[in-house]
Amino acid sequence: MAGTPSRLTIGTRGSLLARWQADWVKGRLEAAYPGLRVALTIIKTTGDKILDVPLAKVGGKGLFVKEIEEALLAGAVDLAVHSMKDVPTALPAALHLTAVTRREEPYDALISRDRLPLAKLPPGATVGTSSLRRQSQLLAYRSDLKIVGLRGNLDTRLQRVREGAMDAIVLAAAGLRRLGWGAEITEVLPATICLPAIGQGALGIECRRDDAGLNRALRVLDDPDTRACVEAERAFLDRLEGGCQVPIAAHATLNGDRLTLTGLIAGVHGDPVLRDEAAGPRGEGLLMGRALAERLLARGGDAILRAVYADQG
Repeated sequence: MAGTPSRLTIGTRGSLLARWQADWVKGRLEAAYPGLRVALTIIKTTGDKILDVPLAKVGGKGLFVKEIEEALLAGAVDLAVHSMKDVPTALPAALHLTAVTRREEPYDALISRDRLPLAKLPPGATVGTSSLRRQSQLLAYRSDLKIVGLRGNLDTRLQRVREGAMDAIVLAAAGLRRLGWGAEITEVLPATICLPAIGQGALGIECRRDDAGLNRALRVLDDPDTRACVEAERAFLDRLEGGCQVPIAAHATLNGDRLTLTGLIAGVHGDPVLRDEAAGPRGEGLLMGRALAERLLARGGDAILRAVYADQG
């Protein structure tokens, strides 16, 4: 394509999964544009540096993207590859998501030491997760579980189960499958038990708005169906002014041109849980996301979120 740069630099986190994702994007771009050479620059984010504090207690949004965005704005990298579930709804004015990749499996996965599914874990079983969204839904399903904070890279978290430090952990199925670790999964949790995080399973490609040639080139990575679903989910999140450390969930699916969006707001300890659904034409995803958020706020979601933020403060 005319105007496509001959060299590009991707900014990415340094975890095994983040590097896999950046390498996947690198491979797609180099295959699409013969002669293009893509390099990776590893950037350590706030979320990578603070591992001894639960994410909900760290505070703020963009814990896994802020430093990468700063490198983009400074011209140190040309594009960034993010897990969409980590990307705040408000981006710096000079940046935007130029592509959202085809979604991998969006659901959460249980990995248990004895290969027991969630329903058959022993009473009082310890389950590790760093996510309040997962914690609230797990406790809503089984209030006897003991939820244990879990931080670190995927391989570190898996090791905690292998060593017997906890009975089970819950991780995104997409990351496990991308790294070839799908055999570790005991059970994929259905959305009826654990509704996924906003954008889970998709990658977001962020770059500078004024980089016209690169924006055109990156369209090869964009999946319109995934983008339509993720935009509806992010509209829901944006209206709730939430981040990835809040017990909010949403998942959209497409059947032809009809989009169905399910949203959830939950108390940290699994009670109450508010859940609702909206459906309509794919072109109305943004309106549906905001309207669904308004409905849940009116049903008591506003009070739930105030209590969550008060506890975090």
